[in-house]
Amino acid sequence: MTTFAPFAKPLYVMVKSVGSKCNLACDYCYYLEKAQLYTDDNRHVMSESLLEKFIEEYINSQTMPQVLFTWHGGEPLMRPLSFYKKAVELQKQYGRGRTIDNSIQTNGTLLTDEWCEFFRENNWLVGISIDGPQEFHDEYRRNKAGSPSFVKVMKGINMLKKHNVEWNAMAVVNDFNADYPLEFYHFFKEIGSKFIQFTPIVERIFDHADGRHLAAVEEGDTEKVADFSVSPEQWGDFLCAIFDEWVRNDVGEYYIQLFDATLANWVGEQPGVCTMARTCGHAGVMEFNGDVYSCDHFVFPQYRLGNIYTKTLVEMLYGEKQNKFGQDKYDSLLTQCKECDFLFACHGECPKNRFTKTASGEPGLNYLCRGYYRFFSHVAPYMDFMKNELLNKRPPANVMEAIRKGYFDGK
Repeated sequence: MTTFAPFAKPLYVMVKSVGSKCNLACDYCYYLEKAQLYTDDNRHVMSESLLEKFIEEYINSQTMPQVLFTWHGGEPLMRPLSFYKKAVELQKQYGRGRTIDNSIQTNGTLLTDEWCEFFRENNWLVGISIDGPQEFHDEYRRNKAGSPSFVKVMKGINMLKKHNVEWNAMAVVNDFNADYPLEFYHFFKEIGSKFIQFTPIVERIFDHADGRHLAAVEEGDTEKVADFSVSPEQWGDFLCAIFDEWVRNDVGEYYIQLFDATLANWVGEQPGVCTMARTCGHAGVMEFNGDVYSCDHFVFPQYRLGNIYTKTLVEMLYGEKQNKFGQDKYDSLLTQCKECDFLFACHGECPKNRFTKTASGEPGLNYLCRGYYRFFSHVAPYMDFMKNELLNKRPPANVMEAIRKGYFDGK
C-alpha cells in the first residue's frame, strides 16, 4: 500500500546511482571518502530492482503534479546509459499523468554523442562541474593518476551544445580561483553558460568514519580548514566583484543562483537554495543501497534516516528526525545572527559551516559570515531597487538603466 505525503510541499530526494564512485579524484571532493561507510560492497552501484522501487514510491509520494528526479554522484555517468533508459521507462510506467523532469550532475568527461542524444530526446537538464578557465579548473580537478580534466570537460560541453542539450554550470570557488572573479565570470559567459551556480568550498579536517571533528581541532580554530577552502574575505570580495559587473550589464540575461536567491529573500519569497533558506531538511539523499540521509552534506551515520526497504520515503523525509534536522538550522542561530540586519538574507547559511566563534567567544558562527555580510552590505541598494521593481510588476533588469542614469551615485 502506498503512503502519501500529508503535506502540500514537494518531497525531494537526490539519488546516488553509483554512490561515491568517480573517475576523477578532485582534491576538495567531500564524497569520495563515503565509500568507507560501505566497505562490505565494493561495487557501489544501484540495482535495477531498487531503481524501480524508488521510482514508484518517489512518484507516488509526491503531492505536486510535477516530479523532479536528480541524479548525482560520485560520477553518475559511470552507470551505463541503459540504466537511465530503464529509469525513463519506469517513470513513464508509474507517472500516471504527472510531469516528470530529470536533471543530472556530471563532471562531463564521459559524455558521448549517444549520451547527449538521450538527454536531448528526453529533455534532461545536465549540470556540468567546471571551475573556470583551464588554469583554475585543473588546479584541483584531476583524475586518480593526477592528469588534468579541463580538456575533456570542454569537449563534453561542446558535445552538449552540438546536440542542443540544456545545460548549466556548477563551479566550486576555492582559495585559488577566488582571487580572479572577473576572469572567472567572463569565462562562463564566453562558453555560453546562462545559468551559473557558484559554490564556496569550505572543508574542515574530519574523522571521516563518523563525521566528528578530530579531537585536535578546537571549535573556532579556522586554521584547521583544508588549504583549498575559500576564506571569508575572498568569498565576499569574489561575490562583490562579479555582482558589480552583473548588475550593470547582465541582469535578465545571465542567471547566477546566489544572486537570484538573495533577491528572493529580499522580496520575501523562497530562495530556491537550501543554504539560504530559513530551515533545512528540504532535500534528502539516497545512496546506491537505499539508505536515505538528511542531506547530501550530512552523509554520516548519525544523519541516516533509514532504508527504503524498511521505511517509506514519507516516513523518513517527513519524520520527526528530519523535521528536527531542518528546524535546528533556525533554532541554533546565535544571538549575533538573530540581531543581524541581514538574517533574512542568509538565515545563517549552511549549518555545516557553523564552526567559528563570535567576537564574544560564542561557538557556532558561520565560517563565511564576514564574506556574506560584506556582500549583502554591498548589494543592498541594488536589491532594494530590484525588490521595488518586482513589487510594482516591473522587470528587475531596470536596475541597469537606473545605474546608467546615476540613480545610485552617492548612495
